[in-house]
Amino acid sequence: MKRLTGREPLLALTIVALILAVGLRAPVFLSGGSLAGLVTDSALLTMLALTQMLVIVTRGIDLSAASNLALSGMVAAMLAAHVPGLPLPLVVLSAMLTGLLLGLLNGWLIGHLALPPIVITLGTMSVYRGLVFVLSGGAWVSAHQMPADFIAFPLTPLLGLPQLVWVAAASWLVVAGLARHSRFGRDLYAIGNAPQSAAYIGIPTARRLLWAYGLSGLMAGLCGYLWVARYAVAYTEIAYGFEFTVIAACVIGGISIAGGTGSALGALLGALFLTVIGNALPVLQVSPFWQSALTGLVILAAVLLNARGGARNSRQILDLPAPPPHRSAA
Repeated sequence: MKRLTGREPLLALTIVALILAVGLRAPVFLSGGSLAGLVTDSALLTMLALTQMLVIVTRGIDLSAASNLALSGMVAAMLAAHVPGLPLPLVVLSAMLTGLLLGLLNGWLIGHLALPPIVITLGTMSVYRGLVFVLSGGAWVSAHQMPADFIAFPLTPLLGLPQLVWVAAASWLVVAGLARHSRFGRDLYAIGNAPQSAAYIGIPTARRLLWAYGLSGLMAGLCGYLWVARYAVAYTEIAYGFEFTVIAACVIGGISIAGGTGSALGALLGALFLTVIGNALPVLQVSPFWQSALTGLVILAAVLLNARGGARNSRQILDLPAPPPHRSAA
């Protein structure tokens, strides 16, 4: 019964019900092209939410993810524009390495210097965003400056779906396996549940935090290339404010901001839920100004549900049955 009433199945049913409800009002929303576009639109948000989940379960947060994405994407775009003969894998690798280095910087400051994650990543968010402007000089890199294969990759079909979707699916499999079946993933949950106990039993907390933020940066770097290539433009305000959408997807997916709780499936469903809302409002001809308000209400509802779930779990732990009375041997 627990599986049937868990957070993820209920969220999945809510997403299906929402899609059907919008489809009844606007049947075009249920067309194959519309559903394929829905999955494609959720891919980048899903990828960033996955590694944000790894950070949040440690009681941390990465506010610099979108700025990291912007800087890495600008690096990839400018490299492709200035060295058009460079193989695409090397361009993608440059973006990923840029993101990884920026993420490791966050992880080192937070893990080894024990500085507050929200303060560090708030600061690096501004630094990385400023570096986008410094690197580009405020100029755009537009489609005609980018090689054709650079732009084509994300939306090139493979087995009926864009390659962007397959990259997101592979990312989900990797992160889900890492979180569920590796010592690294188990250590992250242990750190989030009881940091002092995790240190006491020998978990290398500083190293785990270093690589949790490093993976968040690595994913941001990959998404930087995919974002720039998909939209065929790189500019200083790429993904501006997108970090809050990523965090919202995690919260909606049941990933507790108090740490220690969350899953890759929850991150995926949270991203899908926000994408459905974002795509449904224009179809229903709802003013775009309402989207932020509705998203905020959903986040508040998700936080309340998380809080109730945490309180219920605490009661279940505390309300243990009394031990049977001791009987002396006859």
